[in-house]
Amino acid sequence: MGKTLVIAEIGQAHDGSLGQAHALIDVAADCHADVVKFQTHIAAEESSPDEPWRIKFSKQDATRFDYWKRMEFTEPQWHGLKAHADERGLGFISSPFSLKAVELLTDVGVDFWKVASGEVTNLPMLDAMANTGKPIVLSSGMSPMAELASSVAYLQAKGCSVSVMQCTTAYPCPADQWGLLMVPKMAQQLGVPCGFSDHSGTIYAGLAAAALGAHMIEVHLTFHTKCFGPDTSSSLTPDQLAQLTEGVGMIRTSMDAPYDKDAMAHNLEDLRRIFMKSVCASRDLPKGHRIQAADLITKKPGTGIPAAQLHACIDKRLSVDVRGGQTLHFTDLEA
Repeated sequence: MGKTLVIAEIGQAHDGSLGQAHALIDVAADCHADVVKFQTHIAAEESSPDEPWRIKFSKQDATRFDYWKRMEFTEPQWHGLKAHADERGLGFISSPFSLKAVELLTDVGVDFWKVASGEVTNLPMLDAMANTGKPIVLSSGMSPMAELASSVAYLQAKGCSVSVMQCTTAYPCPADQWGLLMVPKMAQQLGVPCGFSDHSGTIYAGLAAAALGAHMIEVHLTFHTKCFGPDTSSSLTPDQLAQLTEGVGMIRTSMDAPYDKDAMAHNLEDLRRIFMKSVCASRDLPKGHRIQAADLITKKPGTGIPAAQLHACIDKRLSVDVRGGQTLHFTDLEA
């Protein structure tokens, strides 16, 4: 099945601080994530002062527009973030929220495009991303299946490599809304790889998604869940991210490894002889004695008549004297 990419989404966790953004890149690398993800907001290109707050979380920003403005980085700063990710061996992506953001990120360089939930049907943006020739990953957070299928087909008709991410737009997302079973279902119905974008704030959803075959797993990253920001309650701490990356790697190693139950048992034959049980005499028995059920018990090791064949010994005559507790062999029985 191959490697499952773990994407550490920084998103708005930097709170407009370039220093925090760089520090979070280092955290993602130290926790062995594969890709670091940002969001590229250019307030004047994507919003207006009339944009309403979904939840008024910021005490310092009068409007949602003001918040997006504070989240902006300059083009040189974006180049610096990309260079830092490269230095740490991380893939670099960012979700654009305007055509200008697509242009900026095209110049900066992204490994692939991640399309945010609200942009899945934004055809001008899809066209702009498709024209770069980079793979495109669609978020499914707010889309019905028909809408996803339409966007997938639209991009495939342009020759794009497309995949989708199962996610639910809820922060934090409760377990009954994770939609884990949609990972294999969407992959089958849409005919493209399916990943999992997690907003649960736990490692459990991502681990389960890896076991279900998700080709990539995206989680929000924060220094601490008490940090300021709209996504902290849905994010993983550095310790949790490190646990997730380790667990995902182990799960995929297990799933990709060839495993033959019969071959395994054969290879453990010496161990089986130690732990399996043999048929033994429950008391001293003379040669010629016709064995009854009460004459037999089973004990370790499994070097004699296997316990599974105890009933085959009933009514057989002993060809030798045996002591109580002695392991029986077929040569101890008359033919």
